[in-house]
Amino acid sequence: MAHTTDATHESTAEIRKQLLALLQGGQAHVDFDSAIKDFSAELRGVVPDKLPYSAWQILEHMRITQRDILNFSAPPTGGYHAINWPDDYWPKSSTPPSASAWDHTIAALRTDRKHFEELLEKPGVDLYKPFRWGDGQNLLREALLIADHTAYHLGELVVLRRLLGAWHK
Repeated sequence: MAHTTDATHESTAEIRKQLLALLQGGQAHVDFDSAIKDFSAELRGVVPDKLPYSAWQILEHMRITQRDILNFSAPPTGGYHAINWPDDYWPKSSTPPSASAWDHTIAALRTDRKHFEELLEKPGVDLYKPFRWGDGQNLLREALLIADHTAYHLGELVVLRRLLGAWHK
């Protein structure tokens, strides 16, 4: 019986390791830091022809969504409070509201990802146990959701940068 417990523990540890690598990105696609590196302030609010969003809107959408998933996975005091799709997930303005907004959003994305990673690393956490709220979601599903969502929008940022002539990779 102890062998099964050890095998289960090793399997869970390996899954956590892989999830953390997936969240940190850069395995099968560009990583977060590369996608935003040296992004000109003058281009952050530009919406290229035939695209619906600026880089600012994509970046802020990533922050809002990741924060919502973090709040869903580890609700703050008072419980989880859903936000309205799609209105609350996308900034209305194509341009950042201040010169420092871009950097604040990047810092918040990094901080929230770190907090989510801490949930995965918490001793004894069950990745498969459904939350008491929601419709059967669990920590594994939410980790995969963050990784998938981030990868999708990083790809959009790269395409947007290419269209603006601002991709130098």
